[in-house]
Amino acid sequence: MAFMTPPALTVGFDLDMTLIDSRPGIRACYQALSERTGTYIDADLAVTRLGPPLAEELVNWFPAEEIPAMADLYRAMYPAIAITATPAMTGAREAIAAVREAGGRAIVVTAKYEPNAKLHLAHLRIEPDAVIGDLWAEQKAEALREHEAGVYVGDHVGDVRGARTAGALSVAVATGPCPEEELRAAGADVVLTDLTEFPRWLSDYRPARA
Repeated sequence: MAFMTPPALTVGFDLDMTLIDSRPGIRACYQALSERTGTYIDADLAVTRLGPPLAEELVNWFPAEEIPAMADLYRAMYPAIAITATPAMTGAREAIAAVREAGGRAIVVTAKYEPNAKLHLAHLRIEPDAVIGDLWAEQKAEALREHEAGVYVGDHVGDVRGARTAGALSVAVATGPCPEEELRAAGADVVLTDLTEFPRWLSDYRPARA
């Protein structure tokens, strides 16, 4: 009698405020955009609500008809300003390593512009199996389903919605703009303080799947 090998676990991770602390780089980029355009942007306020697509923040500072051009300018300025200013979140590398040690695949699914997401990961020497950008909230389910991700880890209620839409287990980390109680209320299956708790959680989760 032949036995089927269970599929390898694929774990998806969000990027901003999950794997990287993008606040310093994004703050600097908004400040540079403000100087370049002469338009006031409260960069300190903007970095308290990271997660949604860039256009959803820019609409607070620019007329709607200017948003596409401002987004293009921001993204063009971003590599020189934001990449080196952005550190990895505590536990990020260890979380990716834990997935690999469990025989799984680690992918990144983010709302960030994909080329800039890849620059962050390359600079920090974090090497996921795939990086998919430009997807937010429920849209993230597209990539999670395509890669057959059974778990999605993120810091925002939008990440919880993406996981649930994909039928993946939602693991939330309370390291971004959404507090633990908000993540739970949104439907997160698991809420961790930060990624340092992820390897232990994964080691307990894996036997449960067998």
